[in-house]
Formats: sequence, C-alpha cells, structure tokens
Amino acid sequence: MVLKKENKEQVIGKYRQSETDTGSPEVQVALLTERINGLVEHLKNNKKDNHSRHGLLLLVGQRKKLLSYLQRKDMTRYHELSTSLGIR
Repeated sequence: MVLKKENKEQVIGKYRQSETDTGSPEVQVALLTERINGLVEHLKNNKKDNHSRHGLLLLVGQRKKLLSYLQRKDMTRYHELSTSLGIR
C-alpha cells in the first residue's frame, strides 16, 4: 500500500532528527510501519491476496534489518522508537 503524501509528511515530521532529515533509521522504520499496518488491514479483508502477503513479508524483513541496525548503533534511540511505534 502506498502512503498518501500528507500521511508521509506527517510521519516524517514526527520522527525526523533535524529539519532536513528524511532518511534516518527512525524515519525509515516509521514509514515502513505505516505501510505494514496498511497491508495488514488490507489482508484482513482479502485473505487470499498472496501477492500482497509476499510484499508484506518483504517489508517486515526490511524493517527488522533497520531495527537491528539501530539496536547495534544506539540502544536508547531503538527503545524510544520501538515504544512509540508499539512494535516488539
């Protein structure tokens, strides 16, 4: 599921570290989480949509890699992000 521009800007505004930040791990994980939540809702209604399920698994794997990177680099940022997003 593609995020609308307004939703994307809102998520970036909430999790960015500086004014021009759009690519920090926090922002990337937050955007992936929004896409994952949208796909989960889609799959609740469309149980046989295996193509979207495959995409969901790819997004979850990508988010997991970013979270493990953030956990290795800075544990406090990892804990703040995971509690604010409600994951893990």
